[in-house]
Amino acid sequence: MAATSSFTEGTSVFGGQANLLQAIETIFTVYNPDVIAVHTTCLSETIGDDVNQICQKARTEGYVPEGKFVIHCNTPSYVGSHVTGYANMVTSMVKHFATVSTTPKNQINLVAGWCEPSDMREMKRISTQMGIKTVMFPDTSDVLDTPLTGKHEFYPSGGVTIPELVSTGDSKFTLALGSYSSEDAATLLETKCKVKFSVLDLPIGLQATDKYVMALSRASKMPVPDSITADRGRLVDMIADMHQYLYNKRVALFGDPDTLVPLTEFLLSMDMKPVYIVSGTPGKKFETAMTNLLLKKVPEAKFKNGQRADMFLLHQWIKQEPVDLLIGNSYGKYIARDENIPLVRVGFPILDRIGHSHFPIVGYQGGMGLIIKILNAILDKEDRECAEEKVELTM
Repeated sequence: MAATSSFTEGTSVFGGQANLLQAIETIFTVYNPDVIAVHTTCLSETIGDDVNQICQKARTEGYVPEGKFVIHCNTPSYVGSHVTGYANMVTSMVKHFATVSTTPKNQINLVAGWCEPSDMREMKRISTQMGIKTVMFPDTSDVLDTPLTGKHEFYPSGGVTIPELVSTGDSKFTLALGSYSSEDAATLLETKCKVKFSVLDLPIGLQATDKYVMALSRASKMPVPDSITADRGRLVDMIADMHQYLYNKRVALFGDPDTLVPLTEFLLSMDMKPVYIVSGTPGKKFETAMTNLLLKKVPEAKFKNGQRADMFLLHQWIKQEPVDLLIGNSYGKYIARDENIPLVRVGFPILDRIGHSHFPIVGYQGGMGLIIKILNAILDKEDRECAEEKVELTM
């Protein structure tokens, strides 16, 4: 459920406190949530609203009922990207809920990066197969993809609960999945509650999933079961079987950095050549990761992130030297049409295809699904070109 404090011209001059207080009171009265998460717009940030002070005032003056919570973070759109805002709100979850008690808990925290609910479900499935109790936050599985039952429910049964968030301060260890999205939250959790952490890539592809599984095993002291080893074997076999079709194919990628880094590593493991990579999210970690991955295997690769790394730049690179495949969100379809390049839709947002959110790209099974999407896109184009050649010959 989403609501707005509805700024007007007067609010822009005198500040948004009155609107936000009224919004908090109305939301608790009408929708009766347990938690309201407040994030700011550019206008609120530009005029300098002190959201922390406003939320404290809401608590002290009775706008927040007993046992309810208001958490907040700053999300100006002119700072970073949507990934930055996501990371800020995840950090706010730690700030407002994580607590240390006298009873340590035999569980692992999973701070999820920006990904689909199916990806979150797959990461939890792997930990469950290993017999490990985990607390994942945020968790959009069975929330954003909960099935319709014929009965309206304001709040689906999935996701992470308040007691689970509170318990994260007593966990044995934290795995932060995606440095841009989750490292700040894991760092604050260590500072606040002394819970050690490790930062991993999102488990996309063979190597990144290996690291995720082994990190779970080390943190929990649990062995890797045969069922997960079998999944890995199937992915390795598929990579070997498809190698003849994928070898040396030139690929252009764009999207969020936490997705692009493990995806680039996965393409390299299949002997494909990620030659152009752009991300609109700034930060030196992206450049460092790409340099380490590409310097030896694809030294001619071009990559860039930040404000000047946009679709126009990517299109210019492709015009100068074409690629065989484009991987990214829905906005890549315009380049794909102009240059007659197959597009594999991965990342956010995907607006022109239905159902992608139900199929993970993380884990060994997600890796197999990703290979199939890549292979089908490449071979479909080759089939069309063969058919066109036959038509020309018959004419």
